Amino acid sequence: MIIAMGNDHSAVDLKKEIAEYIKEKYQYEVLDFGTNSYESFDYPLAGEQAANAVRDGVADLGIVICGTGVGISLACNKVSGIRCVCCSEPYSAKMGRNHNNANMLAFGARVVGAELAKMIVDAFLTNEFEGGRHARRVNMIMNIEERNRGR
Repeated sequence: MIIAMGNDHSAVDLKKEIAEYIKEKYQYEVLDFGTNSYESFDYPLAGEQAANAVRDGVADLGIVICGTGVGISLACNKVSGIRCVCCSEPYSAKMGRNHNNANMLAFGARVVGAELAKMIVDAFLTNEFEGGRHARRVNMIMNIEERNRGR
């Protein structure tokens, strides 16, 4: 499994800790599309790069981090085919995978600490899309995206 990670300046330390956690616990490869500098860095750049890697099949899933997780998740969700959930607790990450077939996870370095972030990541990485009635709804979401392409 390959995980695309992206971050801004507010999430340098948390990104490093989460990347190491994923490598050690899951033995997954982590691709870094973020910054390693504390200098101001625009989260939409990292979000788009990580989302492009997921969309293009370079990575299986993505995890992105900014101050709140909100801005970077919005940037990711502008990329066709991306369903990025912004979570501050594990249950939403689990349900995002189970019911929404989320392929990216976002959280905020200024919102959650490292241990809670690890629990959120665990919930995201250890759950899968259930399909069934949820597939119809995910298809409806993707149809909205298709109808609004180029507008």
